[in-house]
Order: sequence, then C-alpha cells, then structure tokens
Amino acid sequence: MKYELPNIALATPEITLLCLACLILVVDLFVKQENRVVTYTLSLLSLAVLFVLTLTSFTQKTGFAFNNTFVRDAMGDVLKLGVYLAIFMVFIYSKDYLRQRDIFKGEFYVLGLFGVLGMMVLISAHNFLTLYMGLELLSLSLYAMVAMQRDSVNASESAMKYFILGAIASGMLLYGMSMIYGVTGSLDLAQISTKAAAAAAASNKMIFVFGMVFLIVGVAFKLGAVPFHMWVPDVYHGAPTSVTVYIASAPKIAAFAMLMRLLVDGLISLQGQWQSILIILAISSMAVGNIIAIAQMNLKRMLAYSAISHIGFLMLGVLTGKESGFAASMFYALAYALMSLGGFGMIILLSRRGFEADNLNDYKGLNERSPWFALMMLILMFSMAGVPPFLGFWAKLSVLKEVVSSGGLIWLAILSVVFSIIGAFYYLRIIKLMYFDQPENTQPVEADLDMRLAISTNSLAVLGLGLFPGALMALCLAAITA
Repeated sequence: MKYELPNIALATPEITLLCLACLILVVDLFVKQENRVVTYTLSLLSLAVLFVLTLTSFTQKTGFAFNNTFVRDAMGDVLKLGVYLAIFMVFIYSKDYLRQRDIFKGEFYVLGLFGVLGMMVLISAHNFLTLYMGLELLSLSLYAMVAMQRDSVNASESAMKYFILGAIASGMLLYGMSMIYGVTGSLDLAQISTKAAAAAAASNKMIFVFGMVFLIVGVAFKLGAVPFHMWVPDVYHGAPTSVTVYIASAPKIAAFAMLMRLLVDGLISLQGQWQSILIILAISSMAVGNIIAIAQMNLKRMLAYSAISHIGFLMLGVLTGKESGFAASMFYALAYALMSLGGFGMIILLSRRGFEADNLNDYKGLNERSPWFALMMLILMFSMAGVPPFLGFWAKLSVLKEVVSSGGLIWLAILSVVFSIIGAFYYLRIIKLMYFDQPENTQPVEADLDMRLAISTNSLAVLGLGLFPGALMALCLAAITA
C-alpha cells in the first residue's frame, strides 16, 4: 500500500500560527513583567503574518488535506481574515486595560493566539473529529482567559459557570455526533451528507433527526441562542472587559462557520427539519434578547442580551437553505463582530484603574467630555439598532430580504422587524444619555494614541462599510458560491 504525504500546504496558516504561538510562549518566559510589550508586539506581528499568508494564498477552489478532515475553501479564508482582524483589534484594545489592572501578562496573548488557532481549525473542519478538536481548543482558551483576574470573585464565578455549561454543551454535541456516526459509520461530512440524503425517506431518518437536534443544541450554546443563553450575560459581565471583547467578536464568526459545516455541508438534506428548529431559536433569541436588554442598567449586560438578539438575526439567513441566504448570514456575522468590537472597545476606552465604565450613567454627557468619541459611540449604537445608512442596517436588510424571498416566511420577517424596533429603544437610550444629560464625571477622556486610532478606525469602518456595503456583500456571496 502506497503512503501519500498529506498536502500540508493547505494548512500553512494553521501550522504557522502553532509555531508562532509556541515561540511566543517560550519568549515570554524570559521577558520581565514590565517588558510584556514584547509579547504584545509579537502577537500582533503573528496576526499580521497570518493575514498576509491567508490573503496571498486565497483560494477559489476547494481543497482537502489530512485524509479529508481539513478543508480549505473561499468561505473559510474570508472568515479567517475576519478573525485575524478582530483579534488584532482586541489585542490593541486590551493593552492599557490589562496594564492598569496588573494583569498585563503573556498568558492573555498566548491563550488568545491558541484561541485563534482553535477558530481556524473549526472554520476549516470537514470531519466531526476536527470540528470538535477546534471547538475544544477555543473553549479551553476562553475558560482560562475569563478566570485570568484571580482576585475577582465575579471573574472566577463566570469562568466556573462558563466551564460547566460549556462541558454540558460539548457533551450534547458529542452525543449528537455519536448518533450520526452510529447510523452512517463515518465522521466525514461529505459522506454523512450523502448517507443523510439516502436516508431521507428510509426508516432510520429519525435517528438522523435526533442526532441533528443534539448538534444544534451544542452550536446554539456556542452562539448564545435562547434557551441556551444563560451563560452569556454573566460571562460578559463578570469577565474582564478585555476578555469580553474577545468572546463577543471573533468566536461568533467561528460559531457561524460551525453552523454552516454541520447543517449545510453535512445535513443539508434534512433542511426541512432543522429549519423549523432554527426558526424557534431565532424568534426566541430576538424576543428574549431585545426585551430583557431594555431592563439592563449595566452596559456589558445590555450588550450581552443585544448579542443574543443579533444571533437570532444571524440564523435567519441560514434557515432559508439558500446560498444567497448563507451569504447574508455570513455578512451579518462579520458585521456584528465589527460592531461588537467597537461597543466593548468604548467601554475599555472610558475605563481606568479602579473604574469600569460599564454602567449606562457613565455615558451621561459624553458629548461634553469628548465630542469625537461620543460621535463614534453614536455610529456604533445606530448601526446595532439597524438605522440606515450604517453597516448594521444592511446586515439586517440582507437577511430579511432572503427570508421574504424564500416564500412562506414573510410572517417571520415581519416579526423580526417588530423585535428590531423594540431593540432600537435601548440603543437610542445611550445616545440620549450622551447628548442630552449632564455628565456625572467632567474629566476629559484620556487614552493612548493607538487606542484612540483603533476605536476611531473601528467606528469609521462601520460607517464606511455602511455607505458602501456592496463590496463586502459581493465577497461573501462569492465565497459561498465558489
């Protein structure tokens, strides 16, 4: 039997990141506490190298490696580029925040890079085993990052809750995988898709559906969809904001990829069954997220419930079962990651040693303290609310258009618009506090130049992509149809 070497060239970015993360881990051992900026700089350079590697080898053709357990395609490349950019911004946002709280440690950046590696493996998974390996690498990195601030009771409690619920979700996912493996005898998504199509009218279809339900439960937990959302507000609130901004951005892109790999690449023939489940999850998420967010006076918890509602919108495109719908959801995932980065970035910008700017009252009169950053926050809140011409409007419009065009789901689009209007209230409330209330703190906003540039670039990108959304939408559509 002739042995063939695996085509490792397709996994060059993943292998490169693994080597760089291990190198940074070793270098960090020899760096003094006050010189952690070396680790920070190397981490940013690593992400830049990955971006260039992925961009220069961007593929329009689908390629497989490692006995078909790893797939390299255009969708994966676009999502990976989004992850690199998101984590690059997270690292910039986090530097001063970590330093002011005496947790400016190399562990944050090393765990962050291993989390990126987990997301990359998850995005390129073409086998249940690869998918689970990427998911657990990401999850373990996040558990450790949430618990980094050891003297914080909230952080420890959040990490424990996240770990326990995450373990339950992983168990559900594994159980679903085992049921489908028991029926098909394969872990490969392509073979599962073929056998699921053949079993659509056979007697063992019910076992496929049972397995599919458990898979969706696991994915819904990672996305933070209702009723598997109970960890989201507590973890967002209890974790250091530098970790919250990490959890709230790039992992959502990876979770979207997991949803696509499992339901579209593996179980597209059961679309009639999983569409009904996703409709229930989407409606529940939009309803619970938008209504409960109104009652929140803590901005991190408000943005957590906002994230739950956005996940509901993200699912709308996927449940249509069409390529254009998948592209719309992909567009939404990238847009939400960018908006979420800016929202939590503003909290970090206004925070300082001994003070977290996470209460709504902390934003009173921000326009008097800093008109520029009040404008940046206004752009982000309008975008999240779905006000034209900002990016969030086009993201919501694209998924709603696909729902309407799919036929028979106009009622779902109308319901989504109603919940979106309800959700606009708590976003507009922040704008009202910034521009029409007197400030409780009259100190000017102080931040380093890199932080000011990052938050400004982030917010202006939301505005710019909102004014010219065609290029990103076309890129998503091309990636899905390639």
